[in-house]
Amino acid sequence: MKNFNRYIIALSFIVAACGKNEDIDPESQPYVFEVPAGFPQPVFDTENPMSQEGIALGRMLFYDVRISGNNKISCASCHEPRLAFSDGFALSKTGVSGTALHRHVPALINLAWAGNGLFWDGGSTNLESQAFGPLTATDEMQQNLTELNKELNDVPDYVTRFRTVFNGDISSANVVKALAQFQRSLVSAGSRYDRYKRGEPGQNLSSDELAGLALVRQKCQGCHTGELFTDNDYHNNGIDTDFSSESLEGIYQGRSRITYDPLDLGKFKTPTLRNVGLTAPFMHDGRFVTLDDVLDQYSEGIKNSPTLDARLPAGGLQLTGQQKRQIIAFLQTLTDYEFISNTKIQKP
Repeated sequence: MKNFNRYIIALSFIVAACGKNEDIDPESQPYVFEVPAGFPQPVFDTENPMSQEGIALGRMLFYDVRISGNNKISCASCHEPRLAFSDGFALSKTGVSGTALHRHVPALINLAWAGNGLFWDGGSTNLESQAFGPLTATDEMQQNLTELNKELNDVPDYVTRFRTVFNGDISSANVVKALAQFQRSLVSAGSRYDRYKRGEPGQNLSSDELAGLALVRQKCQGCHTGELFTDNDYHNNGIDTDFSSESLEGIYQGRSRITYDPLDLGKFKTPTLRNVGLTAPFMHDGRFVTLDDVLDQYSEGIKNSPTLDARLPAGGLQLTGQQKRQIIAFLQTLTDYEFISNTKIQKP
């Protein structure tokens, strides 16, 4: 794609032959990571460099139900490609226990740039450590990691692939590394907005969409910044005033649950606006069903509290009906149909 910066992240391991497999080479191949125009350079974990074979292995694991304790649930059960790797529910009950989660399932978009913590409160520092959460959580995959290693070792193809990618045996540490490599490869930058920004022939935005873009830049880009449409930071956006949740391990405290700083009460991670037309419902608990609900909240429903983000006036943004429609019109241009229909990131 034109106007893209390129750089190569290489991984090369020489491994012993362990059975013929036409799908993989005995040596991992370099992966070319394309940074879309206008995007910042991501900072990768050098202890888990990406390779073509590593991403392919992570993709297999992502869609494999063997990684759950009941062998019925995969990562894709809650992160569907057609929904930009979200699930469409406010609080999912898809996990092994069937119990509703306390947090809304986030979309998996442009995670190569997520260098400031993961989960809604930043409780995990990187994708590798993050993966252990859903893998072992009682209400999610409820997997015993020793049993997982055994199940995967029973599959000769997995044994071969792990040796190729990591020059070692199957282990839970290498499982999460492979999953992280696949997730970092999920780059969404092919929306109608992106084609317009790149100046591709015939790719224009309507007057309402352009007005919506201007409003987003004026009203929203304090937090939904740049081409990523997120600052990957944590903010109290005025949807609550009470952050107590003693019975739920401080789940409503937001970032303060991790930092123990009272100034972080009610602050949650800024989600990207990319593919927001596919990822309803919204907020960390999925309380808002539609984009109209979200804009009504920001316009007239802001609740004041000591940690309310300074960018938000206590009385709300006071958007007109026309402004709300224009903002939604623009947000729909951020839907990346190329991304969600890409067979290379769907179930192998």
